[in-house]
Amino acid sequence: MNKGWWQIATPLLIETTGGEKKLNCANVEGIFRIIQSIPSPKAEPFKRWLAKVGYERIQEIEDPELASKRARAIYKAKGYPDSWIEKRMRSIAIREELTDEWRQRGIEEQKDYAILTAEISKAAFGMTPSE
Repeated sequence: MNKGWWQIATPLLIETTGGEKKLNCANVEGIFRIIQSIPSPKAEPFKRWLAKVGYERIQEIEDPELASKRARAIYKAKGYPDSWIEKRMRSIAIREELTDEWRQRGIEEQKDYAILTAEISKAAFGMTPSE
């Protein structure tokens, strides 16, 4: 059974100058579901884009190398130099290896992972993410 947008959205009480108002809110997945349910030709380009992105994601699950290539292409399109892109890709791989190791050793605190990310960033780029 398909849900209507009103069944996907979550009511949220927001304080305004006129008192509390109930607003319907949705997360990203909910917004995409709402868009999918719009029976309008004007929504079709966005629906096609969603289908394309979903298909690309399934391809990346089947071949993880595609995700790496896509990330490199995005960084390149944003104008980052090749040396920066290489450092970024290496830092992602190193962080993944380290977080896997930490997870195996029982580290679960989010703040510990944040410290790890900051240290890797500082070593690779000379600054932490917050800087």
